[in-house]
Amino acid sequence: MNKTRIERDSMGELQVPVDALYGAQTQRAVDNFPISGRPMPVQFIRALILAKAAAARANIELEQISEAQGRAIVDVALELLKGDFMQHFPVDIFQTGSGTSSNMNANEVLATLASRRLGEPVNPNDHVNCGQSSNDIIPTTIHVSATLALHEQLLPALTRLVQVIERKAEEVHHHVKTGRTHLMDAMPVRMSQVLNGWAQQLKANIGHLQGLLPSLQSLAQGGTAVGTGINAHPQFAARFSEELTRLTQVPFQPGTNLFALIGSQDTAVALSGQLKTTAVSLMKIANDLRWMNSGPLAGLGEIELEALQPGSSIMPGKVNPVIPEATAMVAAQVIGNDTVIAIAGQSGNFELNVMLPIIAQNLLSSIELLANASHLLGEKAIASFKVNESRLKEALSRNPILVTALNPIIGYQKAAEIAKKAYQQGRPVIDVALEHTDLSRSQLEELLNPEKLTAGGV
Repeated sequence: MNKTRIERDSMGELQVPVDALYGAQTQRAVDNFPISGRPMPVQFIRALILAKAAAARANIELEQISEAQGRAIVDVALELLKGDFMQHFPVDIFQTGSGTSSNMNANEVLATLASRRLGEPVNPNDHVNCGQSSNDIIPTTIHVSATLALHEQLLPALTRLVQVIERKAEEVHHHVKTGRTHLMDAMPVRMSQVLNGWAQQLKANIGHLQGLLPSLQSLAQGGTAVGTGINAHPQFAARFSEELTRLTQVPFQPGTNLFALIGSQDTAVALSGQLKTTAVSLMKIANDLRWMNSGPLAGLGEIELEALQPGSSIMPGKVNPVIPEATAMVAAQVIGNDTVIAIAGQSGNFELNVMLPIIAQNLLSSIELLANASHLLGEKAIASFKVNESRLKEALSRNPILVTALNPIIGYQKAAEIAKKAYQQGRPVIDVALEHTDLSRSQLEELLNPEKLTAGGV
């Protein structure tokens, strides 16, 4: 049998595993919420521990706890982050909507470790949680964890993906392919134009994500229970942000209105919306790659993606576009995560949003998924694909839509007749145009040159 010890809280006694660093309130949450079997994300718990260290430093300066107590809390928090700290944070994602259980989990773990180090009791509520409430520390931790995840994961991954795409665009610039609208043949484009379009989509997403950072870096800390700051030192919010900035090397500051930051999660909703937009961009890029790679015989066959694994358990030799497919599934998941966050964002009832844990989970999940998919899409699909030049030229030579370039000379109606004949007869449009216009072959070759048509103009 597993050995236990007796712990006490305001509701009475409870048995807790003998080796657990947490106490009664964490154990109650473990018992009350056996729902998903998934704890809060690693990035969230890391940010929560950093926030506790920043709070302890601020409280030392403001003389709200003793220097010995505060330093013990800070030291054990930073040491905890160096190891496998998640084993001490078992509370399920689906818990009390304020995240109180996760807050008390952190308070109890740090209190236990700090008490051992100091040799005297450090209280989870009175010392580790000093000047704080679950109602401001959890919204703060959502902002901090998302900010750090953007800085450390997603923004570098998207920037790297843009670099890979732009380098590939230079490599394939000389290739001209049939453009497509409505999945139907259209005027020719350079491969580089296609890729640089992708790169610009991602640059716009990067810019929009960066634009949300100032709001994310504005924190609810200091508002405590309902936004008024009850039981928090008047200077606590400012000192907390200063200390957190020192710990993370990312600038944080108190929010201008703590009621808004506790009662709503509008910034998280806005960030999730932008993550959804990024997912939509990646879905478009992934599907373009899948279409261009389709075949190799019965599809477009314009490019050949790197072969990474066998594509069928029954059809020998089949190879599938696995990275674009995985990316598309990531995009679908992020879009679904955004729906959950949008619903959760509506649960700001009066002075507190009560779906904070699922907002944190889905926000951080979306950031991590997009970062990982972006890396794979760049390195294992875009960087390594090969262009099938012969297939591109074959399609271009038979593309009747090239006749569009003759509109200013022979008119739309005449050009449409030539395009229809070229398609019906399966002949190059230049041959049909030679028969039905007064233009010479040399003139037509000049006017219908696919490379020149990619530059636009009349």
